[in-house]
Amino acid sequence: MARYRIRQIGLDGNDLTTMIEFWSAALGYELAHRASGYAVLRDPADAEPRLFLQQVPEPKVSKNRAHMDVEVADEAAAVDRLVQLGASVLWREDFGTHHWTVLADPEGNEFCVGHFG
Repeated sequence: MARYRIRQIGLDGNDLTTMIEFWSAALGYELAHRASGYAVLRDPADAEPRLFLQQVPEPKVSKNRAHMDVEVADEAAAVDRLVQLGASVLWREDFGTHHWTVLADPEGNEFCVGHFG
């Protein structure tokens, strides 16, 4: 069987500049490419999937069908930092050795930050 690899994750939003600024700062990624309506951010070590940001005209109207889980060593510190960058805390979950905080980026895209065991 062929090996498959997630190379890139896509996020939609209305304000491309805001998405670039937030996700670059949040993940420590670099802007690899920007064109009219989209941008690609990359991990400087090229170890993690790229982030494809696409500008769309429609607003976000419901919960994401897919989202990113970002693992961190210190959940509380990471959440505080992401809120300072413009994220909003939606709720927090604990499930055995798994614990995480659900946040929304400035465009409303949900993502989780925590320890996923």
